Amino acid sequence: MDQKDLDSGRVDLARIMLLNDYLVMEADNQYRIDKWRAANER
Repeated sequence: MDQKDLDSGRVDLARIMLLNDYLVMEADNQYRIDKWRAANER
């Protein structure tokens, strides 16, 4: 995916959904890690 695809609006919806899933998963993992660290620092 490059800039001209974005500019022309021809971005694959499935690709956006995959990327979104990845970002959500990444944020969830970070949240779990932070929670685990906080619990283990006590």
